[in-house]
Amino acid sequence: MTCAAMSSMINIIKQNSSFVRPQYFIINGFHDIPHAKFYYMFLCFAYIVAVCGNSIVMFIIFTQRSLHIPKYIAILNLAVADLGESSALIPNLIKTFLFDSQYITYEACLANMFFVFFFIALQSITLVVLACDRFVAICLPLRYHTLLTNTTMSVMITGMWVVDVVITGTTTMLITRLSYCKTIVIDSYFCDHGPLYRMACNDNSANSIMAKVNTVLFLHVPLVFIVLSYVCILLALFRITTWEGRLKALKTCISHLLIVALFFLPYISTYIAAVTYSLHPNARIICLSLASALPPMLNPIIYVLNTEEIKGFLKKMVKQNTSSIIPIN
Repeated sequence: MTCAAMSSMINIIKQNSSFVRPQYFIINGFHDIPHAKFYYMFLCFAYIVAVCGNSIVMFIIFTQRSLHIPKYIAILNLAVADLGESSALIPNLIKTFLFDSQYITYEACLANMFFVFFFIALQSITLVVLACDRFVAICLPLRYHTLLTNTTMSVMITGMWVVDVVITGTTTMLITRLSYCKTIVIDSYFCDHGPLYRMACNDNSANSIMAKVNTVLFLHVPLVFIVLSYVCILLALFRITTWEGRLKALKTCISHLLIVALFFLPYISTYIAAVTYSLHPNARIICLSLASALPPMLNPIIYVLNTEEIKGFLKKMVKQNTSSIIPIN
């Protein structure tokens, strides 16, 4: 065998063995918490409520032609994101810990990571779109139907999905360039990007950059945009002469404000706590799992209670069912 052939063979071997990928990872979860199974049972209950609630909201928006308007197209997208995020996270979490199955294959881990972060990011961006809807409705009411049409909203949502797929897909694909030769135990409750790339024994600088990009694009920028939009909305409300008019306009924002607080406050609180002092892994897992489980469960309830169109449809359905059950003499 010639020296050139030998050198070529060595290079091929080096390329094929350059990344050490384990067959599976171990999801660590809670550290010695008694009765943790009761918490997982609560998450199971939250998932059932989230599936039922978001399915009802999606059904109502699909079937009611009067709701085929920009605002409800965005709410439909939020329901899809809520349902996708809870389905990507909670069933796997319950299977992992409630049934003591903490092993997850390498490929399944990457898929789990992609879908969890994809739908969390989609939730965040959709809240920005809903803030934009409220901004135009209150600050530019005469131009609302010109600026926000069904086509405009559909284009915005399609663009969101494309950006989300590209960013989250790139973040996930960069994990495949990492080698794991120290440990395969993930200190989280799912295939979390941060703990996973920090476990690597080769250069993870690209992964660290993508983690910061994701945080800025899907947490900081949306929150700043929403805050600025509501500053403009408050300024517009002060220009309304009557208190009755101000309260009527503000009432249309209550649902969105509640959902924004429900989504962002747990993440921000956990981030500040982690930066300020050492946050115990169990506390981090509880905070982040609640931040992932509660919004999909409560968002449909908030919209049903604060949206006259959805409440009206449900009352109509209840009356129809009641009249069909009670016999007419």
